[in-house]
Amino acid sequence: MLRKILLSALVASTTLSCSDQTTLYIDEQQANIFQDNNAINLKGSVSFENSGVLDITLDQTITGKQAAKLGDEPAGNYPMTLIAQVSPPIYAGVTNLTASHVSIDGNFAFVSYNVAGEDYFGGIDVIDVSDPTDPRVTSRVVYLNADINSLQFANGYVYAVGGMDATASFTALSNSFITKIPVFNGIMATEAGVIYGYQPGDNATDVHIEGNEAFVTSGKNGTITIYDTKDLTVKKESAFTDLRSLAFDNNKVALLDASLGIRVLDNNLNAKKEIAINSDFGNYTKRSIDFIGDKIVVAEGPKGAGVYSYASGSLLQYIPILIDPNKAPTGDMVTNAVAINNDMVMMANGGAGLSISDDQGNTTKPYGVIQLDGSINYVQTRGDYAFAASGQQGLQIIKLNRLSLSLASQCSSLVEYTGISKLVVNAGEDVAFSGSKSFSSISVDGSLLMCGTWTVSNDVNIKNDASMSMRGTLDVGSNRRSKKIQVEQGATLRIEGNVTIYGDLVLKDGAILEFIGEDSIINIFGRVDMGNDVSILGVFRDVQLKL
Repeated sequence: MLRKILLSALVASTTLSCSDQTTLYIDEQQANIFQDNNAINLKGSVSFENSGVLDITLDQTITGKQAAKLGDEPAGNYPMTLIAQVSPPIYAGVTNLTASHVSIDGNFAFVSYNVAGEDYFGGIDVIDVSDPTDPRVTSRVVYLNADINSLQFANGYVYAVGGMDATASFTALSNSFITKIPVFNGIMATEAGVIYGYQPGDNATDVHIEGNEAFVTSGKNGTITIYDTKDLTVKKESAFTDLRSLAFDNNKVALLDASLGIRVLDNNLNAKKEIAINSDFGNYTKRSIDFIGDKIVVAEGPKGAGVYSYASGSLLQYIPILIDPNKAPTGDMVTNAVAINNDMVMMANGGAGLSISDDQGNTTKPYGVIQLDGSINYVQTRGDYAFAASGQQGLQIIKLNRLSLSLASQCSSLVEYTGISKLVVNAGEDVAFSGSKSFSSISVDGSLLMCGTWTVSNDVNIKNDASMSMRGTLDVGSNRRSKKIQVEQGATLRIEGNVTIYGDLVLKDGAILEFIGEDSIINIFGRVDMGNDVSILGVFRDVQLKL
């Protein structure tokens, strides 16, 4: 639940230690900001316990199909991997912080945190994801009297919005606020100067930076306000009843107003269009809005996601909340947020988890539920990553393993794989294909060339004297369901790209492991079992130093 998200101004006046150590700032009667840039402290926030290949369960009520047995179903279209989880901040006895928003910029993810209920407590994390094998929290700020509900990084600063009880502050002009924090190489530098801006409303709910302007929405009896990013002075604002979020597209600002539905303004806050929505958006709950081509997608709680035509304002379809038949819901089944990545639509459905759908132009077709723990409150995606906020389970970092354009060009002569998820290459067969799929298992008794991005939930077995060559990325198993790649006697595994094994690598007598080029990476979470006369050839990076 988003809650009443309010914050006060914090003025850093006294620094008690260096910026690369735990730092406490004194404001008014209490310490309001706690900062930690210490790499050793922050390393413990990242967990690889559940890392590995993510299964996607198809909703049979949607597909109308049921596989006869494991492996007979078609290979999946979304080969995803859970890279790691980041635990929320814990400080001063508060253990119930939950991720509220994610902003991605280049190699860094910026995460905001708040708490449900009447208390005010929040935080911001900066996470370096430049190396997908080793995400790192580089900087953390905890607010002792404020919720942080949304944020965005732009031009060297993180802009965060939220709220607090202004009656308990000497400096806050109202409950809703925006703050601007300098960031240098992934480190928040609060000691370099933090400034604030204020607007009406009981909380600030969302923010978007466009050029030298910050657009901020606030909730009950609030506004949309345009701030100058230089000093956070107010340039313009317009009052609305209950704004939950905003989206920006080609000088259009779409607002989700819980009292009406969609309001579209130009970037000077002049009204352009209204689209009424007959949904109950709840009290103090976060609901997202986004553009997808000439359509607007709205998270509508128990109804799922509504897709509306921008031109006509008509409802085109509802994308339903998919139910995992093998897993009981962990909370309320409501769509809190929608994230769009090319033709993929991800929905954060609370207790029903994180679902995925295909945008097929005229319609969006539900696909399945990604196997993640926790209640999914928010999702954001950029490039080859998705970030899911899953309550006290923390932030879950997902690699989408999407086929890159350069790789697609290099593999353009190969036929795309369209078979079942249990891939078997028999003796005497010479098979080659490209694509981006998820498999249940791979067994090779002949010759296999794979060019693309792949995940395998179970084992990969290359039998005696057989060969498997891959170019691209391959992820096998998971840390909570350890699997292996086994290269049997006299068999060959050639790698040009990245291979991650959430389990063991078994190299039998006379096996050959060959790396092609100078940029290949192997990441083995389990052990290496090596027989006699094994050959390991080529240049490669061994992430875990197992070979």
